[in-house]
Amino acid sequence: MSTAERESMEFDVLIVGGGPAGLSAAIRLRQLAMEAGNDDFSVCLIEKGSEVGAHILSGAVIDPRALDELLPDWRDRDAPLKTPATRDEFLLLGEKSARRLPTPPQMHNDGCYIVSLGNVCRWLAEQAEAAGVEIFPGFAAAEVLYNDDGSVKGVATGDMGIQKDGTPGPNHEPGVELHARQTLFGEGCRGSASKELIERFQLDEDASPQTYGIGIKELWEVAPEKHEPGKVVHTIGWPMDSRTYGGAFLYHLEDNQVAVGFVVGLDYTNPYLSPFEEMQRFKTHPAIRGTFEGGRRISYGARALVEGGFQSLPRVHFPGGALIGDSAGFLNVPRIKGTHNAMKSGMVAAESVYAALTSSDEAGQDIAGYGEALKESWIWDELYRVRNIRPAFARWGLWGGLAYAAIDTYLLRGKAPWTFANHADHEQLRPKSECTPIDYPKPDGKLSFDRLSSVFISNTNHEEDQPSHLTLRDTSTPIQVNLARYDAPEQRYCPAGVYEIVDEGNGPRLQINAQNCVHCKTCDIKDPTQNIHWVVPQGGDGPNYPNM
Repeated sequence: MSTAERESMEFDVLIVGGGPAGLSAAIRLRQLAMEAGNDDFSVCLIEKGSEVGAHILSGAVIDPRALDELLPDWRDRDAPLKTPATRDEFLLLGEKSARRLPTPPQMHNDGCYIVSLGNVCRWLAEQAEAAGVEIFPGFAAAEVLYNDDGSVKGVATGDMGIQKDGTPGPNHEPGVELHARQTLFGEGCRGSASKELIERFQLDEDASPQTYGIGIKELWEVAPEKHEPGKVVHTIGWPMDSRTYGGAFLYHLEDNQVAVGFVVGLDYTNPYLSPFEEMQRFKTHPAIRGTFEGGRRISYGARALVEGGFQSLPRVHFPGGALIGDSAGFLNVPRIKGTHNAMKSGMVAAESVYAALTSSDEAGQDIAGYGEALKESWIWDELYRVRNIRPAFARWGLWGGLAYAAIDTYLLRGKAPWTFANHADHEQLRPKSECTPIDYPKPDGKLSFDRLSSVFISNTNHEEDQPSHLTLRDTSTPIQVNLARYDAPEQRYCPAGVYEIVDEGNGPRLQINAQNCVHCKTCDIKDPTQNIHWVVPQGGDGPNYPNM
């Protein structure tokens, strides 16, 4: 990327990503500066979505623990936490049956709230701006910049108006270089800049491989008599087989709205599995369909989530910057919550960074104090206690995983003298010759839907005359390896119809419909040869999730 025409801006701290971690870090930095009378301490946050919250997708039932610490008066600031969780149900589904199980202690939601995390982030952005944070939505971090000594200098935002052939178009505007004394990366799960940094600085050399799931979510407006504000339902079992990790949720928000979601662990082995299709048929289960019959689907989206937990945490600091939130991976999988940990990690990073920057003028510091402070925070203990539960399901399937989870929780209390390793998701697919195709029912247009109509209500848009942000390291691999060996699993694991195998008489080829991409990152994770490389598109492009 050329730097000839770039302008540059200087800040004390630059934050990449307007999610819970980045916004919490920004607010905490400015709180510390104002408490010290250091009003000139500058904090800038950039967000690749068209607005803060546009790309945020989560369940979400959130624990307000970190918010209580960050903004103790949040209730007086009209925060969008309106629906307390009031009732938990945990169901084991068979094809036609539903058996209620005792709710595991990690999944009790007393004191938690059902929210739109996108709306929470929009509100946090308002608090950040009021505290003096400069927020630039619609700017994607396309390139990490380095000082001569190798430390991180900041990022460059992507050029606007680049044509498909890579040349500047008539409306071309060069990107901007944003330089900072410290740069915090809060891009969320599988962030493209964070992925580069983890590799460059070997941040994961002492960690187990990171593992992931894909979460697919819809928001529905249901009949008032079927709506129970505060009700939280989680399910396991059907439609997944007992060897595949997955589950679903129904969260009853305010205004007759119900969020329904389905999560599939990306360590699944059958290349014919389609997480999208599994989600659609889940809604047809006799115990589930009644909630949605006669209702209206409002929105759709998908996002990968970090499932590796404690043993997959990378080193979070490096010269010139740090990883926060799910750029590192602080999701508590058994609890199905990560927002509070993401926020706390941002706050801990802010405190460590502010202390270092106000006590030394050294450029490109490696602030190891952040890593040490994390180990002293409640995040560390929370993740350590549940570290073996998700890997137990990978080892022994549904029944073995449930049995181990009970032993670990009630007898060992999370203090087992062993730690299970994780294994990389992209290595788990078996060849198509060893697997059976799955016959998914056709969508009925009432409860179940196709991909394209779903992408339509995600409000996804990409400027078509730009280079594809879904890149291939080797253009021959999709046909010679993926199609030949795995029957092109990218056609099925993508929840947005981005990847198609087409044959126009000259043999099969992979067609990439990049304009459909909802930025879930599943392809970057699950591609068996790691041939697909996700990079940021033009800033502001992608989904625009309302109330998700």
